[in-house]
Amino acid sequence: MNPVKPGETRRTPWIVGVSGASGTPYAASVLRALLAAGESVDLVVSRASRLTLLDETGISFRDAHWRDDLREWLSRGADGKPGTFTVDLDGVRHWAAGDLAAGPSSGSYPSKGMLIVPASTACVAGVALGLSKDLLQRAASVTLKEGRTLVVAVRETPLNGQTLRHLVALDDAGATVVPASPAFYAGATHIQDLVDFVAGRVLDAAGVEHRLYRRWEGELGGGSGGSRTD
Repeated sequence: MNPVKPGETRRTPWIVGVSGASGTPYAASVLRALLAAGESVDLVVSRASRLTLLDETGISFRDAHWRDDLREWLSRGADGKPGTFTVDLDGVRHWAAGDLAAGPSSGSYPSKGMLIVPASTACVAGVALGLSKDLLQRAASVTLKEGRTLVVAVRETPLNGQTLRHLVALDDAGATVVPASPAFYAGATHIQDLVDFVAGRVLDAAGVEHRLYRRWEGELGGGSGGSRTD
């Protein structure tokens, strides 16, 4: 790690882990919003999630070409239409999922916390049990032991007793569990609105400002016929 020079600010990123659950548009929305908020991001894309990404978007995520693949992924809307968004990836650093010597594997590596979106039940179990079988799980375990923010956006239904117990264990350990459950009161008129609501709730749990959805203001019908907030 390069030392911080006088007058410089240490880079302190959010670690974003993408597991193999369905819901890669949720991860894309979170990543775009973090970058729009001026946050730095350390990205870990699990091996299983690459299969899901390929299935849901047709995009192959390759370590050697991660920047080009990530730009293509984040430019697409939740409906798969390319060129919907423009992103600046200067704030992103990518770590291979199998690199257990990567920065986020150590508690001495600075970060603001970690967001796992989407989180599969296998990922939830691995983090709850402290398995650290890959960098994503290891980084999550480090985040918990260092007392940093960990948000787990679990995407599965139905949830069996074993997974529910793992989620309770994560809650007891200090993580925030955010089920990927879209709401409709914000006036959703497009699939992107539903995706952005879940992404926005993940960012709310992390304390990151965003404009992904219309917030409840105590007036019935306030969201009907509304349009997406840019």
